Amino acid sequence: MRDHAKGGALTEVTFYILLSLYSPKHGYAVMQFIEEKTEGRLSLGAGTLYGALNTLQEKGWITPCGDSEGRKKQYIITELGKEIAEKELVRLDELISVAGEIIRGGAV
Repeated sequence: MRDHAKGGALTEVTFYILLSLYSPKHGYAVMQFIEEKTEGRLSLGAGTLYGALNTLQEKGWITPCGDSEGRKKQYIITELGKEIAEKELVRLDELISVAGEIIRGGAV
């Protein structure tokens, strides 16, 4: 995973995973969320998703939650994960602003 907490951009998939986990979800629900929000443009395989979930958990950006005994393991975003998602939103807002000025205004 090429995501960096300091100054670097998150991958689109990582950002969507973090967004999906503002409420508890199991892996399949995360896949459904991403596919629905991107209208099918992004579709994750189970191996890709669970690898990403493990990495995000190791980084402390998400954590297992709830009683997973006999049920699918659920995850939720942590406070650190929320900070990372908020920084990415600011980065994307800045990108959109600059792009809008250039594309719509002809400024360079």
